[in-house]
Amino acid sequence: MTAERVLRTYLTLVAVSTGASSMIWGINTLFLLDAGLSIGKTFAANAFFTAGMVLFEVPTGVVADTVGRRTSYLLGTATLIGTTLLYLVLWRTHAPFVLWAVVSMLLGLGFTFFSGATEAWLVDGLHATGYDGSLDAAFAKGQVVNGIAMMAGSIGGGVLAQLTNLGTPYVARALLLTATFLVAWRSMRDIGFAPAPRTSVRGEMAGIVRASLRHGLLNRRVRWVMLAGPFTAGVSVYGFYAAQPYLLQLYGHTGSYAIAGLSAGIVAGAQIAGGASASYVSRLVHDRIGILIGAIVASGTVIAVMGVVTSFGVALVLLMVWGTLFAAMSPVRQAYLNSHIPSAQRATVLSCDSLLGSAGGVVIQPALGRSADVWGYGPAYLVAAGIQVLAVPFLGLARRKSVEDPAGEALALRA
Repeated sequence: MTAERVLRTYLTLVAVSTGASSMIWGINTLFLLDAGLSIGKTFAANAFFTAGMVLFEVPTGVVADTVGRRTSYLLGTATLIGTTLLYLVLWRTHAPFVLWAVVSMLLGLGFTFFSGATEAWLVDGLHATGYDGSLDAAFAKGQVVNGIAMMAGSIGGGVLAQLTNLGTPYVARALLLTATFLVAWRSMRDIGFAPAPRTSVRGEMAGIVRASLRHGLLNRRVRWVMLAGPFTAGVSVYGFYAAQPYLLQLYGHTGSYAIAGLSAGIVAGAQIAGGASASYVSRLVHDRIGILIGAIVASGTVIAVMGVVTSFGVALVLLMVWGTLFAAMSPVRQAYLNSHIPSAQRATVLSCDSLLGSAGGVVIQPALGRSADVWGYGPAYLVAAGIQVLAVPFLGLARRKSVEDPAGEALALRA
């Protein structure tokens, strides 16, 4: 397999999985509210989803590093199909919150099989096939494809809900995820990675966790970027899902599901713009940590302004700007982390990074949901902006380590 084919397969997987998953992203908050949950319980359910990611990140990362990236991806797809259908059952029966919490955690399990494994599969495959491009460019292409697929899926899901009901996009999602499973089964092969020989599950987990800690939180070049993740990850999830009811409130028609889908589509379009600009920004500004700091401060400012506007049109534009900034930041962060992680521990370390981000979401999402319950969506966005900028001091420490070790940073920039 050539490097071009590896990259093409990765982009195909991103397109089909994101297109399927995003069918519900534009209306998920409205779906939970329609099922009888309050605003606070809606974001608490999202927090249980995130808690599931915290609980299962390392075990599923171990699966990816010992059994294989492809196996992890297929398990994730199968789990998402089942939990999507369970969500539909809970909605139809107006199930109690405890069941939403359990199924949301299982939904988180499905996504943890993806996190780390897909990126690790791409990086290993590119290295093994002699790829001579930059990781920033590869991840930026993935960001653009992800944005296009998300735009199609989220807008399509919103229109489908408008024409039928809020449950139909979940049926469509399950069917499309089945197609995703078939594509991955046929096209995805582990390249440049040999599964570790297994002796005992406990021994494997202990050894990989120790190695991932050594190359993750104990690696001073990676540590502070990972510790900044909880503040941005938790806010980003709230900012996206709260936009659905908030924009409908500003629009004046709370039953316009197509508008909710459009809001998710706007964020997807912003991801396309942000991903397309990431490579250019990286070539123009070689300080990856500096790019991250600037993007976090700018996007935090945009979130704060979103909290005080009263115009639907202005809020929609601000949402697009926020999505562009966040999307431009993601490939830069991915490339930075991957350039400092050995192949053998890559999936597990990336899963640990995702775990930290999810841990922040477990606390931040219900807190912001409760803020919206008490004060409204606008004031909750102001609180979210304050939380996000708390990531800046951690990135400042990461930048200081780069200054102290310029030779290491130069090597990373060539990765």
